[in-house]
Amino acid sequence: MKKVLSIAGSDCSGGAGIQADLKTFSAHGVFGMSVITSVVAENTFRVIETQDVKPDIIEKQIEAVFEDLPPEAVKIGMLACREGMLAVAKKLKEWQPSNIVIDPVMYAKNGAALMDPDSIDTLIADVIPLADMVTPNIPEAEKMAGFEIRNEEDIKKAAEIIHEMGCQSVLMKGGHSENTNEATDILFDGTDFYYFSSPRIQTKNTHGTGCTYSSAIAANLANGLPVQKAVEQAKAYITTAITHSLDIGKGNGPTHHFYDVYKNGLQEAL
Repeated sequence: MKKVLSIAGSDCSGGAGIQADLKTFSAHGVFGMSVITSVVAENTFRVIETQDVKPDIIEKQIEAVFEDLPPEAVKIGMLACREGMLAVAKKLKEWQPSNIVIDPVMYAKNGAALMDPDSIDTLIADVIPLADMVTPNIPEAEKMAGFEIRNEEDIKKAAEIIHEMGCQSVLMKGGHSENTNEATDILFDGTDFYYFSSPRIQTKNTHGTGCTYSSAIAANLANGLPVQKAVEQAKAYITTAITHSLDIGKGNGPTHHFYDVYKNGLQEAL
């Protein structure tokens, strides 16, 4: 069985962060492991408080995983502060894993900040160059690229700017676009653009979609799929998870990570 590591914040309500990542890994038939960077007290409608894990504990968690269970892929989510970013970058440079997927988490679904704005330069300089793929949504891409994204040409321009930061590929997620009929994501590999579209699902229950999507990509890469196929299958997975999302909680409910598994069994779902 392939092994995948998530380096991210926790979500005590179970819909996003480490909890969503581990569910997604299991749904893809890979063994999930975790390094917790922040503890987030949140639910479906608010973030109450966050507490960052000390950098030396982040480093020791990474050390514990890699010395015994080296993963075939690494998904990186919430890195709240400069010190945590530098700790993660240090250990990844030391262990040099393959298939690093970075979801640059900056905001919770309700808009609460999950990254210190003053740390974005550190993310760009020290973490992004380690990535095989970066998966920003439009608000995150605007912060990284430094301009407002209004249309498809802006999305492609932002992808090129982010690619120049040193990553191998950029997946620009279109969930925040103004297209009310389709959700289109654009992958840029440094040469070509590839489009992945699905009907836009009218639901408020999208808590943890970015975490889940990037984790599905990492799992697919760990399972040996080429980049475009890994994104294609992850897009299908997250679309199903949103289509059958769970209407629980007072705010934005979570996606259904195991819908295909419950209905068809693991082999059918993969």
